[in-house]
Amino acid sequence: MGLTYTTVQISNPRKPLLDPLTVRCLADTGALMMSITETIVIQLELEELEKRSVIPNAFGTDGSIRQVPFVGPIRIDFGNRFCFTGAFVLGNEPLLGAVPMEEMDLVVQPSKQRVIPNPEHPNVPQYIMY
Repeated sequence: MGLTYTTVQISNPRKPLLDPLTVRCLADTGALMMSITETIVIQLELEELEKRSVIPNAFGTDGSIRQVPFVGPIRIDFGNRFCFTGAFVLGNEPLLGAVPMEEMDLVVQPSKQRVIPNPEHPNVPQYIMY
């Protein structure tokens, strides 16, 4: 099957005069959060909110805890859907995790290697509230 990538627009809601960036992200349902590169942080003039502890979950890592910048807020747009979140500054490619995908009601189709709006709610996101 392989890896699934998708394209999103990322913007800084605190700086609306800055153009959004169109970014190709790895869609990773095994990761919870969004991560972006230092280049994106610089281009969008994002503010570091704090350092957060993470254990990178990648092949070849030793499982040690690292302190990485957490920046935000960011706005993520996918078609007619969007969410606001923060992001870890980590790695050499952006990663779209399960939390922003869930917030935008997106699903991953691994067999077709694509991300789509939930077919059960094609026009607007829908949520189950407990």
